[in-house]
Amino acid sequence: MIKLYGISSSRTLRPIWLLEEIGIEYELVPIDFRKDENLGEEYLAINPNGKIPTLIDGDLTLYESMAINLYLAKKYGQEFYPYDAEQEALANMWGYWVMTEVEYCLLTVLLNTRVFKKDKRDPARVSRNLEALAKPFNVLNNELADKNFLIKDCFTVADLNVAAVLSWCRPARVDLNPWPHLKNWLEECVSRPAFKRAMKK
Repeated sequence: MIKLYGISSSRTLRPIWLLEEIGIEYELVPIDFRKDENLGEEYLAINPNGKIPTLIDGDLTLYESMAINLYLAKKYGQEFYPYDAEQEALANMWGYWVMTEVEYCLLTVLLNTRVFKKDKRDPARVSRNLEALAKPFNVLNNELADKNFLIKDCFTVADLNVAAVLSWCRPARVDLNPWPHLKNWLEECVSRPAFKRAMKK
């Protein structure tokens, strides 16, 4: 059976969401970074990086949530995987894009608006990073102006990987009204039953 290490209030949400979409049996092994469980000797033997998530499927051990999801979709959830080399390249592109252009800035906003104690929050960092997010949000909004999904006429792992990062907009209370196509697409993605199940794990 597939084993996935981590908790849903982390990047582990991404493979949990996909596993719930696929409907394959898996075991979620809770590793709570807030309690430094990811730094324990037993877990470090599995993932020496000391990060979550980690996936074990037979003899394969995988780190990095985006790589895990591309593997899971290709092996077990073909309906969520691109069907040709061009679409596969686009799925990779959007995964790399959201990690390099969005994730750090959005996480910084989230940490400084909801996670850190009030006396540790930095409003200036929130302002700077919200300003930085406008450019990638414009890119995604324009991409979605005349289509419902990123690379196919249906929801795929590309949508899931990007939406999983952008789902942080909700707890961070980022106003997406200036980007209506992005906003509607994200609401459609996170309204999926599998996302709601994943959030409860």
